[in-house]
Amino acid sequence: MLQFRDGFYADVRTEDRFRTIIQYKAGVLEELKTRREQQAFLRVYDGKLWYYASVTDVKHLQKTLDGLYGAATANPAILDDPIVRRFERNVDRIETFGDCSVRDIPLRNKQELLLSYLPIVTEDDCVKMAQGIYVDRNSRFRFCSSLGADIEYDYQTCGLRFDMNMAEGEKKFTGSWQTGCTRFDELTGLETEIREAAKESADYLRNSVPVEAGKYPVVLSPIAAGVFAHESFGHKSESDFMLSDDSMKEEWQLGKTVGSPILSIAESGCVPGCGFVPYDDEGTKARKNYLIRNGVLAGRLHSAQTAAALDEGLTGNARAIDCNFEPIVRMTTTWIEGGDLTFDELIAPIEKGYFIKTINHGSGMSTFTIAPSLAYEIQDGKLGRPVQISVISGNVFETLGLIDGLTKDVEMLSFVTGGCGKMEQHPLPVGFGGPYVRVSEMNVQ
Repeated sequence: MLQFRDGFYADVRTEDRFRTIIQYKAGVLEELKTRREQQAFLRVYDGKLWYYASVTDVKHLQKTLDGLYGAATANPAILDDPIVRRFERNVDRIETFGDCSVRDIPLRNKQELLLSYLPIVTEDDCVKMAQGIYVDRNSRFRFCSSLGADIEYDYQTCGLRFDMNMAEGEKKFTGSWQTGCTRFDELTGLETEIREAAKESADYLRNSVPVEAGKYPVVLSPIAAGVFAHESFGHKSESDFMLSDDSMKEEWQLGKTVGSPILSIAESGCVPGCGFVPYDDEGTKARKNYLIRNGVLAGRLHSAQTAAALDEGLTGNARAIDCNFEPIVRMTTTWIEGGDLTFDELIAPIEKGYFIKTINHGSGMSTFTIAPSLAYEIQDGKLGRPVQISVISGNVFETLGLIDGLTKDVEMLSFVTGGCGKMEQHPLPVGFGGPYVRVSEMNVQ
């Protein structure tokens, strides 16, 4: 039991992390390993400065904590500090994955699963080289503070990714398929889904045509819509960007109309998947936060420090990639809420436009770009030929206002490769998603 001292705020978070990675490239095993790490991050605050320590010696945390106390100055009024007043005092135990931990799955079973799928992605002779990756992670977290917070919870993801370098004549294309979930048994029985994805990529290689550049209606798939929400709007909602930027504070006035009245963007750590964070790294309980609600700017994401600086409430978004880093304001799972249309109803009014099915990457805050992978023509309300699009782009706020259709169904997505980057902390697991989203006009190149 840690002994906290009066006159200071202090918290300690620990993580016991288990990881597996298995990777094959061109049929050759390149990586096969499991790793277990135990780390702790301790911090003390005296009302003026924060004092940090990151350690792997989790058996002697009191000694490290006492060292931080020795560097700080006791403050009898610490409980009245505006940051400290915001910290929650949650006590909770959450065990979600005790009966299905990937720690208990033999390594050979994980390897055999990956090997069972690899032949499928090379069935077409246009595939010149394929790569397959299996990744899992199971973490056990604990957070305790001088205010009495004491939280334990577990976290788990596992998943697969396949990349296919394809070539036929002068044509080249890199197809990919990936999935993430929280239970190992959810990764079995995916033969048909993987085969169909490989076939679609081969068809795209052979039959796609260059796009006619211009401004067109565009339909975004849930993955494209989710990345757009995350990259172009979610990052703008991270309030630490505003603390030293008066122009951003002016632009980011709550209650301001920033998008179409049918548009709502939400964020929450409660959503199962890779963005699942029931408590953030300051012990704040996750909740659903609206960033945009019915087109109106409704909220922003906070740590205790930013919430105090802007005189707003906590949101559960103080996160660090691991115990080497202090928590900063980060997203968890960000998504666009659904509307009232079917997919066929969504594309029916479009005489000429494009459907973005999968993407390579996306970026931007004021002006965004998304680089599509698989994309299709929309002609007279029907899906048509596969097309080669280098990039779609636009001004974020203009595009938010041009959203004029949303499907009823919303898909939440989890991936176990990659992640979100901010400052020096990368990659952070996050989730995203949305419905199929129709934008009346976007730049297509």
